[in-house]
Amino acid sequence: MFGIGDFARHGQVSVRMLRHYDALGLLRPAHVDHATGYRLYQARQLARLNRIIALKGLGFTLGQVGELLDEPVGGERLRGMLQLRQAEVQARIAEETDRLRRVEARLRLIESEGHMPTEDVVLKSIPAQRVAELTAIAASWAPEDIGPVIQPLYRDLCDQLDKAGVTPTGPAVARYEDVPDGGGKVVVHATLPVDRPLGADGAGFGVVDLPPLAKATTIVHRGEMENILPTEQALAAWVERHGYRSLGYPREVDLECPRGEFDRWVTELQLPVG
Repeated sequence: MFGIGDFARHGQVSVRMLRHYDALGLLRPAHVDHATGYRLYQARQLARLNRIIALKGLGFTLGQVGELLDEPVGGERLRGMLQLRQAEVQARIAEETDRLRRVEARLRLIESEGHMPTEDVVLKSIPAQRVAELTAIAASWAPEDIGPVIQPLYRDLCDQLDKAGVTPTGPAVARYEDVPDGGGKVVVHATLPVDRPLGADGAGFGVVDLPPLAKATTIVHRGEMENILPTEQALAAWVERHGYRSLGYPREVDLECPRGEFDRWVTELQLPVG
């Protein structure tokens, strides 16, 4: 048998922690000397200690650990719990990273207040355009809701066009509209210009004519789409200063989008106004 100090060293835990587990009934000593009060442990009890430490590390409370220890908890089951826990932690890290990225974008916007040039805004008309499109619903207009919807749409649209042997005739145009009574939800249209008969749908896409925009205020954004907010707000400031009113969401025209080089993207915003 091992004294509590030796057992703690073999298990790589503190003596205080072993006393705590004893008090909770999670890991009782194999023997207690009634004369001295010394706790003695057997080597086989290291297996139970290992399970306690593993389950605690997986995020279970000590009360839950006690319940789980009453069941047979083998290595395979613990491995499955660990993999589930890893996935949860990774998802939480990704969520926090995205949140911090959005805060950083707002901070950049605050720092650029009053410095965002609006002289690059151009008022022009946009002709009608025939496009192939796929649509889906986003929870809101926020970038964190739009991005996960529109990116798969464009991947699917490009795949469908390849299968149909159709080559786009121009840059992608993303457009948006509110879902009627949708509580802030947005219809996302991922489109690519094509030279096809109207209504000549492919296996999974539609062919429609985008209506012309009689008046559109336009501005060019350079860089990642997640950093587009300052450009959008500069456009809104120009619209207000010149006495116009916006008539919907801006279209996003991908003028340049080198694969994997998001900081080199060039996107024109086309905001319909009246």
